[in-house]
Amino acid sequence: MPRPLRVAVVGSGPSGIYATDALVGQDAIPVQVDVIDRLPVPFGLVRYGVAPDHLSIRSVRDTLDKVLDKPGVRFLGNVNVGSDVSMADLHDCYDAVIFTYGASRDRRLGIPGEELAGSVAATDLVAWYCGHPDADRALFESLLPTATGVVVIGIGNVAVDVTRVLAKTVGELDHTDMPQYVFDTLARSQITDIHVLGRRGPAQAAFTTKELRELGELADADVIVRAADLELDAGSAELAASDRAVGRNVEVMREWSRREPAGKGRRIHLHFFARPHELVGGEHVERVVVERTRLTEEGSAVGTGEFFEIPANVVVRSVGYRGTALDEVPFDEARNVIPHVDGRVQSGGASVPGEYVAGWIKRGPTGIIGTNKKDAVATVGSLLADAADGSLPKPARAGGIDDLLAERGIQVVSTAGWRSIDAAERALGATRGRDRTTIHDTSDLLAASNPG
Repeated sequence: MPRPLRVAVVGSGPSGIYATDALVGQDAIPVQVDVIDRLPVPFGLVRYGVAPDHLSIRSVRDTLDKVLDKPGVRFLGNVNVGSDVSMADLHDCYDAVIFTYGASRDRRLGIPGEELAGSVAATDLVAWYCGHPDADRALFESLLPTATGVVVIGIGNVAVDVTRVLAKTVGELDHTDMPQYVFDTLARSQITDIHVLGRRGPAQAAFTTKELRELGELADADVIVRAADLELDAGSAELAASDRAVGRNVEVMREWSRREPAGKGRRIHLHFFARPHELVGGEHVERVVVERTRLTEEGSAVGTGEFFEIPANVVVRSVGYRGTALDEVPFDEARNVIPHVDGRVQSGGASVPGEYVAGWIKRGPTGIIGTNKKDAVATVGSLLADAADGSLPKPARAGGIDDLLAERGIQVVSTAGWRSIDAAERALGATRGRDRTTIHDTSDLLAASNPG
């Protein structure tokens, strides 16, 4: 009887799990899948990128988690492709490799002063309050308690998430699974004003109405919007009339613009037609120079030459995610993705045998979590077609990757190890009346994975 097809999925976020589910969910070709992640825990940005207070979105982890228990699926956590194992090692051990490691780095603004202390990426701030093992705790735990003014650059859902977390009281966050150090730091916050900058208008904002409305429901934060920023040009008015989500967003903000501030402890200022021109300060950012913009007939934002300044101790860049290269894997530096045709990795105009890609590292950071399912299924379809026609290379190591990892002394976190971490986090949360508290330190995660 022929052995099952062996596939390595590099990355355990939604794309990786959806690809795994598609592989083992079909019965035309027997498949065994190893889901490999450099972290000791699965789920990628669902664990470390979705706002902790959005419990309904984070609950998708429970659905993804069930796939790890399916026959033919293994989780191999704490295995870094590129240092612990090479691409040559993976090709020696597997018939095919699917890259699904996402796009986790931030995009830059490209303006003067961006390198000043106090200028940070939203990706790094989100990693900190979600308990990512790589988060710079010292940076944020010194920065946030000393700040009074924050500028968030961007008008997408991540910008709204960052704004909401910084504007909430600790009591409004106490039910979440954030590490205790986050609560302790936010409890010392002196922030009074958070300014959100969008270079285009309210009709072009990328946030969803549910996330937007939440800003107006916070216990100790007023939302302030200039009525002038909500005057729509003809193109924006047409967009608001034709797109119900856009129309709802504009109406929510118009209602805010008519409100009298209630004198709450914090103020959220939404600025449209405003783009950062320069960050100014000595060694640390002190203020942001902002240029007012206008929309062209094509919908692009252009500067008007009118400037104003906003005092700020912290500037959070939230202008998008970008993918990063993996050693020995083709990479499109211009688009920050792995080049592909129908999910097959491309190099020099030809497909790389046995290499596939899915998710954000395939198409860029677009779509919602569910978008990755259709994307992953399409890539798996290409892989299975190649397996059926015999075009996949044959692995050299009959025994697979286990012996290799053991020889190199890699402490692999298995599915059972992840279950132990999960139980430890739930037990830790219970000590403070929460469902879960995220364990953030890698050594603690590894210890929890092997409690014996």
